[in-house]
Amino acid sequence: MTDAAEEAHAAALKAADAARPVKLACRNVWKLFGADAARFIREHDGRATAAELAAADLVGAVRAVDLEIRQGEIFIIMGLSGSGKSTLVRCMSRLIEPTFGKVEFEGKDLLKVSDAELIELRRHRMGMVFQNFALLPHLNVAENIAFPLSIQGMDRGTREARAREVIELVGLKGREHFYPRELSGGQQQRVGIARSLATRPEVWFLDEPFSALDPLIRREMQDELMRLQAVLHKTIVFITHDFDEAIRLADRIAIMKDGEVIQIGTPEELVVSPATDYVAEFTRDVQRAKVISARSLMRACHGAEHGGTVAPDAKIASFSASIISSGKPFAVVNGSGRPLGEVTPQAVIDLLAGIEQRGATA
Repeated sequence: MTDAAEEAHAAALKAADAARPVKLACRNVWKLFGADAARFIREHDGRATAAELAAADLVGAVRAVDLEIRQGEIFIIMGLSGSGKSTLVRCMSRLIEPTFGKVEFEGKDLLKVSDAELIELRRHRMGMVFQNFALLPHLNVAENIAFPLSIQGMDRGTREARAREVIELVGLKGREHFYPRELSGGQQQRVGIARSLATRPEVWFLDEPFSALDPLIRREMQDELMRLQAVLHKTIVFITHDFDEAIRLADRIAIMKDGEVIQIGTPEELVVSPATDYVAEFTRDVQRAKVISARSLMRACHGAEHGGTVAPDAKIASFSASIISSGKPFAVVNGSGRPLGEVTPQAVIDLLAGIEQRGATA
């Protein structure tokens, strides 16, 4: 990008984002299945190729994963079926024991904590929602939501008050005494979400929570998740195989293949700068106008009259109709209103038509 000020601004934003504390991290995490898997990876000092694993008759469900999840972000892990995403998330919460590496929660290695510490951590600081709602059929909505609080030993009055609070938060007020069989799929999922929120978790694991829902309800639940996140600011680890869902929700995305993390980045980074052909193919059908920002499409100002202004992070889809209708470039301005560049109607038309842009910032 030729505008030095814009480069500095983008760098400052990235630095501020990176400055957020790391809540959860994987350090060279492996999960191998097969005889003597732990001995094998120890003897190989935490390094092994796919060929070496195959020769040892081992399956690498998770292979050499390094990642950091920052406090308050929605971090999405995605990949095709069998890529290892669900296994990785279960390793993070130690529902599955990693074969090698470290899983750190606020810098503490979870593989070295006692069983009692781990139970306490799961009960009070972690929440989990899975594709299967797993509601208890003999308990009503309020009782299902209060159930984990009873496991914590919370007194009845306090847990019922907390259940009422969360019921209102997820929009189920008036259905406190309904049983799961009396609820729609979306309402059942709201109960599952409310139950996991009842303990006030700091880290929230969501494993394809909306994949069993029909498209309209699924989109409604995505909106609900974004609304809740705006209020609660949780650290969320979300699994999906749907890139459209990922770009709606994610701050950052990790794409997995054959147990490995291939690339980590914002939705825009993955679409604009895929690290491999696999990532490029994975993102090929994405509606680029929903992902690409004015910053990525802008060029230096050429002195023409502008038909409007947009922020650097504004997605092209949000102003495409307006800029094409005006027939004039839109100025890309920073928070102080200073122009950083401009986006032309033709550049937007080319993007919508799928014509690759080169040298747009020149």
